[in-house]
Amino acid sequence: MTASEPTILATSGGHRVGDRTRVTFDALVHHAVDLAGVRGRRPRVMYVGTAIGDAEHFTTRMSEAARVAGFDLTPLHLFPMPNLEDIEGTVLAQDVVWVMGGSAANLLAVWRVHGLDTVFRRAWEAGVVLSGVSAGSLCWFRGGTTDSFGPELRPLTDGLGYLPFGNGVHYDSDPGRRPLVHRLVADGTLPVTHCTDDGVGLVYRGTELVEAVTEIPGKGAYVVRRVGESVVEERIEPRLLPSPRD
Repeated sequence: MTASEPTILATSGGHRVGDRTRVTFDALVHHAVDLAGVRGRRPRVMYVGTAIGDAEHFTTRMSEAARVAGFDLTPLHLFPMPNLEDIEGTVLAQDVVWVMGGSAANLLAVWRVHGLDTVFRRAWEAGVVLSGVSAGSLCWFRGGTTDSFGPELRPLTDGLGYLPFGNGVHYDSDPGRRPLVHRLVADGTLPVTHCTDDGVGLVYRGTELVEAVTEIPGKGAYVVRRVGESVVEERIEPRLLPSPRD
């Protein structure tokens, strides 16, 4: 069973250090599985590490995190060549696609070379929950802010655009993100932009934002829009998710 309608969980979180592992899945990853409606079997989760060059050490850590969580993990590698013969069929067989952070610009370029922009849209429309952290959040939107090109944050405006908004990640932990989002919305470079503090996720049904959720108390989500000649930022209080340990 997959989600009953196209669903995206866009986040600035999802991972933490485990008791016995370098990485464990925090509440946001578990919430992505919940959104998929998996019952009576092990959830099928695809891990996509394109944004960090399919770093093998991190794939190993994610595989171990999946073992601890009770998920069946399928990594999708595109370097040096795709590791799957039938990429589309394998993607469509998943419950959740979880995309790792890193370089959003590189991720988008490589995905387009391999047709993943089309494959992931088909999966989204079929009810596979699309999710991820940082670059794995930004990719689903029209654009946002990125350090893909160097230490100085720059606008990215060629996202996949499944969601017709801008996206601001790491809104509280990177001091340059908020002022740049405000400037880009003010000058029309970005449309209405949805932003997340670290540990926060945004749930979309179709293209509608239906809920903000968090794995860290006190964190926030935000909607930034242009009103006349000024920019208005509205805070959304997220619902606190239960810890996976609970």
